[in-house]
Amino acid sequence: MLQNKKLVCFDLDGTLIDSVGIWNQVDAQLIYELSGQTVDLTIIQQQRDDQLKKFKQATDPYLEYCGFLQEHYSITQLAKKDIKIRRYAVSHYFLDNVIELKPQAEVFIHTLRRRGILTALTTTTSLSNILRYQQNNQKIYSKLNFKNDFDLILTRENVQNIKPHPEVYLKAIEYFKLQAKDCLIFEDSLIGIEAAQQAGIDVVAIYDQYSAHELTEIKAQAKYFVPDYVGLIQKYND
Repeated sequence: MLQNKKLVCFDLDGTLIDSVGIWNQVDAQLIYELSGQTVDLTIIQQQRDDQLKKFKQATDPYLEYCGFLQEHYSITQLAKKDIKIRRYAVSHYFLDNVIELKPQAEVFIHTLRRRGILTALTTTTSLSNILRYQQNNQKIYSKLNFKNDFDLILTRENVQNIKPHPEVYLKAIEYFKLQAKDCLIFEDSLIGIEAAQQAGIDVVAIYDQYSAHELTEIKAQAKYFVPDYVGLIQKYND
């Protein structure tokens, strides 16, 4: 898996951190506060995935997703830009106190760095979220230092197109002046795996319970599948 690889890129949400379910909770609370409606978390995730895919070419897909929430749940008191502001206000408690790293994720990253392999965080989440994790979330910053443990960080602000567009991965290999064959990508979702494939880069799918409904296709499309980081550490740790 790591043979002849010079760079390993990691998605963030669902790949390094257990966060996908948290965003379902954020949106559930947001919908309840603004409409009084209680919605099943599985439905919320499916709606969000569908809308982000639909608006993947938009300047701000998450703004359009908030526009969908406004229309679908008959939220008349706020414009979609204000719903987006409210969404991130709701999220702060979860980002600071609830989200944590997947077991042994930081150990695997440190193992790669000891082996002289470059690491990059390649996510279409916002830089502000990463800064919150680094500054406010003790569960994360006590184990992983984003600035020191990654040679490159690319976020939503660095790309014009979100996944499944391959832009974030193409930017990473361009930054290091590498070829696709020199790189390996870790992803948890089908959208992320499609982005890696479009970049022509080998991709490792790591299990996430919130992508379980796509698991058969994920396993079919990814070059490798691993259930967690623990087994990888046992294999590659010096």
